[in-house]
Amino acid sequence: MFQGAAPLNLDAKGRMATPAKHRDALLTAGAGRLVLTAHPHRCLLLYPQPAWEPIRAQILAAPSLQIESAMVRRLLVGFAEEVALDSAGRLLISPSLRQYAGLEKEVWLVGQGSHFEVWSDAGWRAQQEAIFALGDKLLPLGLEHLAL
Repeated sequence: MFQGAAPLNLDAKGRMATPAKHRDALLTAGAGRLVLTAHPHRCLLLYPQPAWEPIRAQILAAPSLQIESAMVRRLLVGFAEEVALDSAGRLLISPSLRQYAGLEKEVWLVGQGSHFEVWSDAGWRAQQEAIFALGDKLLPLGLEHLAL
């Protein structure tokens, strides 16, 4: 299970060092195979390939002539790239994905259980502000009885 938020830096080539505490889990869960793709909220999604495959299959099974399904397919499958950690535990993020998510030097790796989100520093800060702005209305239907 991937959890926690870690501030990271991209190097000049667009590589992101994966925190050691997540590196082995990512390699084990994906047998060394990872998928990086775009998310509609302007962040990136990083999945171990086995966790990504059923999501991709579900997207591809949707009607291609239905405009919303086609748009989701173009975004999630169209941007999807198979990536691997190098010997130093770094992940190369392509220029097109960096541009899509507005990634510059400072980024955030945010655990989401089965996968990670990769946010620009500005995007992650905007997400936090949006959460704070919700106040008492934060919990959606189904989680209204959540006790922390």
